[in-house]
Amino acid sequence: MQPLPIRRITANREVSLPPGEWPMTLGPAAQLVRDGLVPGRATVLVGENGTGKSTIMEAITMAYGLNAEGGSIHASHQTWTSESMLHTALRIERGPGASRWGYFVRAETMHGLFTFLDSTQAGRDPAFHRLSHGESFLALVDTGRFRGDGLFVMDEPEAGLSFTAQLSLVGSLASLARQSGTQVIVATHSPIIAALPGATILELDEDGFHETTWDDLDVVDHHRRFLQGPERYLRHLVD
Repeated sequence: MQPLPIRRITANREVSLPPGEWPMTLGPAAQLVRDGLVPGRATVLVGENGTGKSTIMEAITMAYGLNAEGGSIHASHQTWTSESMLHTALRIERGPGASRWGYFVRAETMHGLFTFLDSTQAGRDPAFHRLSHGESFLALVDTGRFRGDGLFVMDEPEAGLSFTAQLSLVGSLASLARQSGTQVIVATHSPIIAALPGATILELDEDGFHETTWDDLDVVDHHRRFLQGPERYLRHLVD
């Protein structure tokens, strides 16, 4: 069996970020540096906006050697520097002999990634910019970049995806995670994506992150309640 790309994430003892400054003011970021993380074959991060999901995803991918705005270990495009220095405070313990390949996709920078691919892979890929957001994302997954051993990271991949498209993505991620040398990390607001079979679910809040189950996620509970009675939520907005 092939080792996983990331065996453990620990603190880089040579770097100390100011505890009173962002991103260390985020509970999950401070906990990640303090306690580290042992990601499994599939790990899903869930939490409200502003809890630090994207900040943590950026830091892990950058510490691993991936481009902060998406792409593989060979991508180098950059449109706007907004990432924190959290990655410098992390150390990636790689599995002995594990693949160093990886791919990162984040919803907010997909346009820049597609422009980069169009300029470097002309003729090899679909015309991403001519497709809808959801179509272009699924087309990227189908190009072959999300196959084989390696680390595959997605930040809010549900953006632009319909219900059925999200189900299709879950199927693709589940197939990836079953491969012996493959690791998947996803951050999402979607209860569909969070239902990734076999995944370790980490829920983030202002205090940090903790392992939980799909049934116990706040986002699952709210979706259930809303579908059972939308008026219970909507009346507060109308009133």
